Amino acid sequence: MTHFIDKIYSRIKDFLFTVRCPYCGKVIEPNKKCCDKCKKEFPKFPFVRYATGGYICTSPFPYDGIFRKAVLNFKFRNCGAYAELLSYEMVRAIKDVYSNKEFDIVTCVPMHKDTLKERGFNQAELLARECAALLGMEYGNLLVKTKKNKTQHSIKAAERAKNVIGVYSPIDRNLIKGKRILIIDDIITTGSTLGECARILNKCKCGEICCCTLCTSLLL
Repeated sequence: MTHFIDKIYSRIKDFLFTVRCPYCGKVIEPNKKCCDKCKKEFPKFPFVRYATGGYICTSPFPYDGIFRKAVLNFKFRNCGAYAELLSYEMVRAIKDVYSNKEFDIVTCVPMHKDTLKERGFNQAELLARECAALLGMEYGNLLVKTKKNKTQHSIKAAERAKNVIGVYSPIDRNLIKGKRILIIDDIITTGSTLGECARILNKCKCGEICCCTLCTSLLL
């Protein structure tokens, strides 16, 4: 009888909480992270880039095709629930590229309070929290965005480094000092944003800094 009730409950839960592939929107089984068709498009190896200042950054996907669609849905179409599914692939890249490294804390690129109010969530923070949970690590907000600058994608690549200068500040230097930090964001394009965040953290005398994003732009 108990087994029968559990089976009914499972079916009701699956019906009420439909899981969709974050890359194409197709309904998938609850235990899957994506559909079989999209899985075939996954790159075999993670990408490795360097943010401004020489900070290494790994990404599981290119910012193109189904992966670009996943990011846009995640950010602008109220699909914040995708964070858990997407973060699994980020963790795969982290374990692959940073297999010989240890981190003390996972953090994210912060969002200005006005933008956060408009969108309702910081996609980088959602990804970072999920990655931290999967890695069994601590998550912490280490930086705050004090200035609402122009969005990076709205300006030319050559202007992006200047656009992020002076917009981030440490929340508490004592939480940063000596810590080995993994910074999470959704996309790396020129690497200016991650590089500036890393620079501010480095000024607080932290340990090693590495980065991970969901996607890497192949067109600069």
